[in-house]
Amino acid sequence: MLTDKIEEEFDLLERHIKMLGVIMEDEPIGIIRLSEKTGFPHHKVRYSLRILEEEKLIEPSPKGAITTDEINRFLNEFGDSLEKMVKMLTGMKKFVSRGSSGGRATD
Repeated sequence: MLTDKIEEEFDLLERHIKMLGVIMEDEPIGIIRLSEKTGFPHHKVRYSLRILEEEKLIEPSPKGAITTDEINRFLNEFGDSLEKMVKMLTGMKKFVSRGSSGGRATD
């Protein structure tokens, strides 16, 4: 289906954000504890940690992952991005609703 790839990306983004939230709440936190708290398997935890570290949102410490000073900037920008996505999705939903109600779907 046309949306399969984007759904996979949203699932991945959701996992990264959940991981970031747990790190923010319980930092420093290690892989085993992150896996226990999130329910994600260790290999998925490691991958999310790598992505979050590449984005400079977390960094390793002797006791586990900790957030960086970039976290507030990210949260603000992420909130803005989410608002844009919601507007786009709302527009697409309206388009689909018009199309499925028998009206001519134009935009």
